[in-house]
Amino acid sequence: MSDTSKTRLFDMLHHRSARLAKGDPVPDPLVMSSVFALPEQPEPSRTYGRGSSPTLEALEQRLAHLEAAPCLSFPSGMGAYAGLLMAALKQGDRVLLLSDGYYAARNLVSEVLAPFGVQLATCPADTIADTDLTGFAMVIIETPSNPGLTVIDIDALAARCRTAGAMLAVDNTVCTPLLQNPLDLGADAVIVSDTKAMGGHSDLLMGHVASRNTALMERVQSVRTLMGLNPGPQEAWMLIRGLETLEIRLERMCSNARALLPVLKASPHTSDVTYPEPHPQTSDQGFLIGLRFTDAATADRFLELAGFAPTTSFGGLHSSGDRRARWGDDVSGGFLRLSIGIEPTAQLQAAVSSALSAL
Repeated sequence: MSDTSKTRLFDMLHHRSARLAKGDPVPDPLVMSSVFALPEQPEPSRTYGRGSSPTLEALEQRLAHLEAAPCLSFPSGMGAYAGLLMAALKQGDRVLLLSDGYYAARNLVSEVLAPFGVQLATCPADTIADTDLTGFAMVIIETPSNPGLTVIDIDALAARCRTAGAMLAVDNTVCTPLLQNPLDLGADAVIVSDTKAMGGHSDLLMGHVASRNTALMERVQSVRTLMGLNPGPQEAWMLIRGLETLEIRLERMCSNARALLPVLKASPHTSDVTYPEPHPQTSDQGFLIGLRFTDAATADRFLELAGFAPTTSFGGLHSSGDRRARWGDDVSGGFLRLSIGIEPTAQLQAAVSSALSAL
């Protein structure tokens, strides 16, 4: 993690404790209310729960420390996508997404926004550096891409987007703001599914949008309020708690992933073992590994033998895997995206080695 990210993390962790009065509870309180007693001139955030709440504000202030930018939270990562796209796009706009990125983001444009005149185009992650960006209103990428784990140079792409007059949004779910800071690299907006590593316990759905463009964030705020896309206080409080341990969870998850790489690569049952390449824009390569088994049955058997949960999400405490072909990704039936958890490293290595030997 960079020194800048460490400073932002420190500020996030001390956001409340540095402001405590005597007798205050140390953790952020969970305020369960949809209504507030109104003064003559009420604050917009203290009128009705669809606008905001004290717990949601506390969360967004913490997220703002990590992103070094204003943040708005949503009930899921896809909610964050919807809030940003509806705020930023209009009829006739063209949007470029990765053909080998998250399928739901493409479906949001093609199925929901297309009838309103928004046009979708796609390209693979490994060719976006050579794709003509002329005429696009927005470019949306994931880096590393999901599930292929291709790394895209954000700084170079941001410069090209500025020249073309396109807004660049980066889905930073895999790295989180602790390992990669797209806004520092020139991106206009960041989308994160906090359901994954940010929350980290596989027990809530959340997402957020961050941007240093004040006008854009005001528009996102309006879309969220009018469409009722704000999270409840309980979920906001749970994410605050997850953020407190994000650094130590990521450190173990990433180191465990690197420890498993040689074990996975050495097996005769695996091929095309993929882990993100080192890049100056990231401080770590992450906790996701892609690999291919002979067929779907063998991939499923490996997950069972290794004790990995077969789940479609990632970033949780427990190692898991997903056969992405079932969701329509352009991968073989035996392809697995592994999300490596925080288990003790030696025992995790042993479990994976044993599972591979038993196939």
